[in-house]
Amino acid sequence: MKIKFLAFALVAPVALFAQKGEFSIKGKIGTITAPAKAYLTYRQSNSSIVDSSTIQNGTFEIKGEITDPVQGAIVINYLGSGTRGKLVHRRTIYLEAALIEIKSVDSLSSASVSGSRINADYDKLVLALKPSTEKMDAFMADYFALPQEKQKDTSVRAVLDKKYNAIDEEQKKAYVSFIKSHPNTIVSLDALKKLGGSIPEYSVVAPLFDSFSKPLKNSPAGKEYAEGLAKLKATAVGAIAPEFTQNDPDGNPIKLSSYRGKYLLVDFWASWCGPCREENPNVVKAYARYHDKGFEILGVSLDNEKGRENWLKAIEKDGLTWPQVSDLKYWNNEVVQLYAIKSIPQNVLLDPTGKIIAKNLRAEALEKKLAELFQP
Repeated sequence: MKIKFLAFALVAPVALFAQKGEFSIKGKIGTITAPAKAYLTYRQSNSSIVDSSTIQNGTFEIKGEITDPVQGAIVINYLGSGTRGKLVHRRTIYLEAALIEIKSVDSLSSASVSGSRINADYDKLVLALKPSTEKMDAFMADYFALPQEKQKDTSVRAVLDKKYNAIDEEQKKAYVSFIKSHPNTIVSLDALKKLGGSIPEYSVVAPLFDSFSKPLKNSPAGKEYAEGLAKLKATAVGAIAPEFTQNDPDGNPIKLSSYRGKYLLVDFWASWCGPCREENPNVVKAYARYHDKGFEILGVSLDNEKGRENWLKAIEKDGLTWPQVSDLKYWNNEVVQLYAIKSIPQNVLLDPTGKIIAKNLRAEALEKKLAELFQP
């Protein structure tokens, strides 16, 4: 008996991820009725899918097929006019090959979800995050209640940043704790993505991903994450920056390795990126101060073909006198893909050997690092 149980324990997790089949969502939300509608939104095979059901006396049902478990959302629109609007309530839900029931005596926000093991895992994550989520919601409400001049005041911002960082750190600890104690659920993989954010640190996310069960790592979502992780590793601090060549505005190719022998900041930006344009004066200041000492910058733009003129105007207006390159493919820029860039502005600082010695240095952090490198 013990041997059979162990065999089952080894095989059972695989079934959690090999779930191609039909799902059915049955809901009962109070006495809501037409014209109200329930909508289901999710992504599958890189396509966005939206399905809907008219609500009669609080009851609705939506059926479909999935190839693998996936996160989606149930949206209740009291006017039946789509997934957005004022009278709209939204709730995250995981789809798997099962009958999933959503029940509440009044609203979607207070509804219970049953019949789904993955949604039960998600409920545990929500519960673990609840203390920090409530603190963050209260913090954001207080922040937006401040007058504009207070929001921009540097002394006020310093206090706010300290408070925000403390709540953010508490939230991260909750994510890490959940991930470590739930290594076999897709919920943990999604939690890891949230933990990493748009600029994940390889040293933080890689060990957590390695702790996942083999079935989770070998699932389609797990394999996709592993591919991104490999790119992240290739551009982590301590790695030799991946080689690339792209053209400047005049069509001249510029090769990354041509900067060997000098400190180089590879700066990812775009003319349409507000935060990038706000950061440019800091980069201009750093270039003016340290260029003669051996500091170079290579700008990589995420503009597209239609935005070419805007790119050139932004270079001139912002006083970016260092070389600029782009293939004008927007987020599909080959260098952006190579360096796993998910948000901008971002940058990587290389030493004279081409090794990455720092990443995402902004404002004072960039000045401090350069002062350290070029100290007399």
